[in-house]
Amino acid sequence: MLVLKSYVEIKRYRDRYMSSVSSDHKKMNLLHDELIRNTVHVAMDKVQEELGGPPAPFAFFLMGSAGRFEQSVWSDQDHGIVFDGEDSFTDYFLALGEEITHGLATVKYEYCDGKVMSSNPLWCRSVQEWKKQLSSWLEKATWESLRHFSTFFDSRVLLGESSMLRVQKQEAFSILQNNPGLYIRLMENFDFIKKGIGIFGQLLPEQHGLNSGNIHLKQTAFFPYVNSLRLLALKNQIYSPSTLSRFKQLPDKYQSVKSYEGDFVDLLQFRLHFRKDAKSYKEVHHVPLNSMGKNEKHQLKQLMKHGYKLFDETKKIIENECST
Repeated sequence: MLVLKSYVEIKRYRDRYMSSVSSDHKKMNLLHDELIRNTVHVAMDKVQEELGGPPAPFAFFLMGSAGRFEQSVWSDQDHGIVFDGEDSFTDYFLALGEEITHGLATVKYEYCDGKVMSSNPLWCRSVQEWKKQLSSWLEKATWESLRHFSTFFDSRVLLGESSMLRVQKQEAFSILQNNPGLYIRLMENFDFIKKGIGIFGQLLPEQHGLNSGNIHLKQTAFFPYVNSLRLLALKNQIYSPSTLSRFKQLPDKYQSVKSYEGDFVDLLQFRLHFRKDAKSYKEVHHVPLNSMGKNEKHQLKQLMKHGYKLFDETKKIIENECST
């Protein structure tokens, strides 16, 4: 196992080796895991020197593209902490979350614009407080609360006891099963996909700002696949956050949905091909239209069309299975 003992050492390792795995999705995400895991260990050592050891067992977990094992060469931060102890221990774990957040920024993982980080009290809670918060998010069922819940659901433990996260998802599954109308609300929450193809079949690049002339891959191509499989994972009580794992774990009755797995693999590879030399996180999701040849534009349009079709099929499944 890789052991690096300072933020500077971790950053240097990242700079040295990221390019060597930038064409292999699995190897690249395994490297991200090692970099983040080492950063958390360094942060834990720093906090222990000042505040002592953790006062309770805890788990550090990843969300977003990191949680789904879908990072590209650059990534922002999406992480949280759950601990099994008194709420009075929160200050300790917030201090740890603050140090982890600082460490990851030093290692070149950008701060999350939405503050989905373990330095934020919203994402650093005891087992019991997490349980209350998830119930509250689902009970409110507002656009924001369901967005928070969806963010949490795409999570996996990187360090600590996986059971602390699993029990939270188990509770969420129970709430959803008893309130099937929530699946419809979640579906409506995801139904704002930015179209990447015009009425004449042309790709639609950004029209204004620094990204003018670029295709926003995340919004126009990735979201339909990711959102569809998240919905079906919730409906079928699939714990895994990875979109590819969710495809594989879907029941056989969803053969039509499962047929889109290859498209998602191709989309991951498409992003790697065009963005492996990106210089920053802001560049990762934007592909200049003029950098693509005729065949590549055709491929991207097909991947987008299949994603939109997948989401339409998923909507019909949720409406048929969950309407009251």
